[in-house]
Amino acid sequence: MALEEYQRKRDFSQTPEPPPKVGKGARRRFVVQMHRASRLHYDFRLEMDGVLKSWAVPKGPSLDPADKRLAMQVEDHPVSYFDFEGVIPPGNYGAGTVMVWDVGTWEPQGDAAEMLRKGDLKFRLQGKKLKGDFALIHMKARRPGSKGTEWLLIKHRDAYDQPGYDIEQYSHSVLTKRSLQEIASDEGSAEWTSGKNATRHGASSKDDWLAESIAKADAKKKTRVSKRNLGEAIAKPSAETNPTQTRASRARTSAGKVSPAAGVKKKAKVTPGD
Repeated sequence: MALEEYQRKRDFSQTPEPPPKVGKGARRRFVVQMHRASRLHYDFRLEMDGVLKSWAVPKGPSLDPADKRLAMQVEDHPVSYFDFEGVIPPGNYGAGTVMVWDVGTWEPQGDAAEMLRKGDLKFRLQGKKLKGDFALIHMKARRPGSKGTEWLLIKHRDAYDQPGYDIEQYSHSVLTKRSLQEIASDEGSAEWTSGKNATRHGASSKDDWLAESIAKADAKKKTRVSKRNLGEAIAKPSAETNPTQTRASRARTSAGKVSPAAGVKKKAKVTPGD
C-alpha cells in the first residue's frame, strides 16, 4: 500500500489532516493509537520507507505470547500522523476519539522489506508500554471476500513477556496521560474533518471489517464470564444458601447433642400399659 490510498480517502480541501507526504531519513519509530470509532480498536504503525505501515488490531497488542492478535493491514499513513491525539468529528472518515497509547522505536530482525514481502516480519520494540520481540505473520485468506489483509500480531517469549496480560489496565495516553473519555470531552483536543467515505451514522467505513471479529470476541468473552460465574455459584458452601440452619447445626454439634443420625426424629418410648 502507498499514500495514494490515504489520499483517496480524504478531501484535503476540508481536512487539516497531514498531507500524504513521504518522509525523509531512515528513522524507525512506532506508534500505537487507541481509536474509538464505531468500535474500539488499536492502530499499530511502524515507520518504514518514509511512511507508517499500518495495521488495525481489534483487541490491541499483547505481551502474552499465548495471544495471537488479529491485525488487519490498512493504508499507509504519513509519518506526520505519528503523534495525532484528538477527535475526528461525526460524519467523517474514521470518526471518533484517538489516543496515542504507546510510542517508541523498533528494530527489524533481518531485512524489513523482504520480511514484509514474505509475510513474516520479525522485529523488536522499545516503547513505553510494549517491549521485546514481536512478529507480524500474514495469514492465508479464508473468509469470503477477503482482500488478503489479515495478519497476526504475536509476542515472542523473552524477558518482557507477561502471561495473562490485560490491556485494559493500561488505558491512558503516553503523551498527555488522558483517557479516551477525557480526550473526547476536552474542547481543546484537535479535530480533523474529512468529507469522504463517511457512513450515514458518522461511523467510518474503515471500521466495517472490524465488526464481525470484535462481535465474535465479545461473545466469547461473555460466554467465559457466564461459565465462570456459574462455576463460582455451584462451588459456594451451603452456609450461604442456609446460614441459619448451618449455624444451628454447629451449635448443636459443639454442645454434644448431635448424633451420627442427627436430623432423624427419635421414636417415642412406649411402655406396657400405654
